[in-house]
Amino acid sequence: MIYGKEWQPICHLCVQVPTFENGLAKKVILDDGREGIELTVQLKDEIFWADGMPVTTKDVLLGYQISTDKRVKGNPGYEEDQTIESLSILDDKRLKVLLNKRVFNYRTFVPSAIPDHIEGDIYRADPENYDKKTKYVTAPETPGLYNGPYRLGKYATGSFINVVRNPHWKGMTPYFDSVSFKTVGNTAALEAHLLSGSVDMIAGESGLTLDQVLRLEDRLGSKYQFIYEPGLLYEHLDVNLDNPHLSKKAFRKGLLYSIDRQLLVDKLFEGKQILAHTDTSPRDIGFTEDVVTYSYDPKKAKEQFELAGYSIKNGKLVDEDGQAVQLELMSTAGNKTRELVQQVLQSQWKQMGIQVTINNQPARVFFGQTLKERKHTGLALFAWYSAPESPPESTLHSENIPTKANNWGGQNYAAYNNPKMDALLDEIEVALDQEIREGLFADIQRIYAEDLPALPLYFRSDSFVLPLWLKGVTPTGHMFPSTHWIEEWHRAGN
Repeated sequence: MIYGKEWQPICHLCVQVPTFENGLAKKVILDDGREGIELTVQLKDEIFWADGMPVTTKDVLLGYQISTDKRVKGNPGYEEDQTIESLSILDDKRLKVLLNKRVFNYRTFVPSAIPDHIEGDIYRADPENYDKKTKYVTAPETPGLYNGPYRLGKYATGSFINVVRNPHWKGMTPYFDSVSFKTVGNTAALEAHLLSGSVDMIAGESGLTLDQVLRLEDRLGSKYQFIYEPGLLYEHLDVNLDNPHLSKKAFRKGLLYSIDRQLLVDKLFEGKQILAHTDTSPRDIGFTEDVVTYSYDPKKAKEQFELAGYSIKNGKLVDEDGQAVQLELMSTAGNKTRELVQQVLQSQWKQMGIQVTINNQPARVFFGQTLKERKHTGLALFAWYSAPESPPESTLHSENIPTKANNWGGQNYAAYNNPKMDALLDEIEVALDQEIREGLFADIQRIYAEDLPALPLYFRSDSFVLPLWLKGVTPTGHMFPSTHWIEEWHRAGN
């Protein structure tokens, strides 16, 4: 189950997505008295693994068993799939999924299918070492591992993957016999590959940065198609609320009033990024414009700083003790776009008398230790990615503040703690009515804009570079990439 091009749940393998409206989802009372949800799922008849074996509920059951088995190392679905209380097979094409609590995204809890005729015995014989023994690792070119329009053909680790048509695919016939995906080490080399013709397209989900694509369009605008798809990638400044300056709401508001974010977006990205006022994209479900906004206004910035107890002396912003304000601004080292953004922010805050020191780290250190253990002392520039209609529970709920006691779990790196926000997040997680959910989302955004647990910058756009002859590529703007509809790709005129 994924989110589709229209930002609504779709199921590649199901006849219908289970909902309360179509009767395939219903509320039930569990044995312990809690309220759960039961889903009835029917698989499509004409779906086959690429070795000709039909996809059945037995394959979905195996996918569920593997994803909920804590013995399987590196299991990416383990935490989420604990919401599934049980999965029961009715017949080869029908099954029931029982969820052990009310969850807003109940429609998405259909486990992935894994071919039991290939993987079943491997898993059951040695669950602890399944991650090493699975055919997806030891023999990934095995046809029966795939059920989409293409299957893996040839590959070279770290170099390329070639996919070829699945002869047993019964959906829309793919136009291309095969498609190759290349791994290119850096963006300069990637651009060289494009210009030499050794690659035909650069997907926006990963590839060139937006500023690089803009420069490429300036030079070669008539030779390629350029698509900029605004999405959910939320570029922002996480604050450390333990910082004595950043802990003051008025100071955070002063910081935001001090920067011309629209100018930043216009000058660096030619207006192709959407200005953010909260962490909710204008394209997402529940978005509201009814929030306080912070346009560039040095006068209002000064008022907020004064409200927080600061003043400007000798061109510097000082606190009540006369100490000049200094802030650290961190991000991922080597990211030229973020380095440009940092320089703009540093320059604009300097005009307000604030000294900002840039301190960047390799991504593995920045994300793997510094943010995780809340070692950033000031501001942290990075982005969050999510699926549509996802409440920001992991980043804003007080229970998700990383601490040594919880082994640095959670992603509330700011240490934001507002009981009203916690209550809204708890409520929206179990709210099933769409209108109620939209109202809760609006309330969350209003508190976010007032409290500023992070300083919003913009929503990033995925930047696609396509040959003129390629049609049918539809960017989504969210975490599920355009390749989910690769069978729609074709040459112009076909």
